Amino acid sequence: MTDSIDLGLNVLDHQLLDCDGRRCGKVDDLALEGAPGADFELTAILCGPGVWRARGGLIGRVAAWVGGGGRVRIPWDEVAEVGSHVKLRKRAEELGLGRGDDRLRPYIAKIPGSDH
Repeated sequence: MTDSIDLGLNVLDHQLLDCDGRRCGKVDDLALEGAPGADFELTAILCGPGVWRARGGLIGRVAAWVGGGGRVRIPWDEVAEVGSHVKLRKRAEELGLGRGDDRLRPYIAKIPGSDH
């Protein structure tokens, strides 16, 4: 990857894919570190309902409550590629991602055409 990237345009709100190509969430927020007056460094991707609370006002707080409020921090070194999606180096389960999908999968499977 390059050293320069527009985080708002190329990372934030993009789909996360694990190393197997499984969709496992979206980039809900980013963790930046740095001292005042110094350059910031991107250290992690934050995702999950616990992050929605801070980003979405009243709707975000309600969605976080309904979603269980969990939050996952993915170290930036686990990112393999940034393009139209953000591809990760590990499987979703290893990073603590995809649990919401796993809970909903039995219900989604009952929807006609959902196997595509």
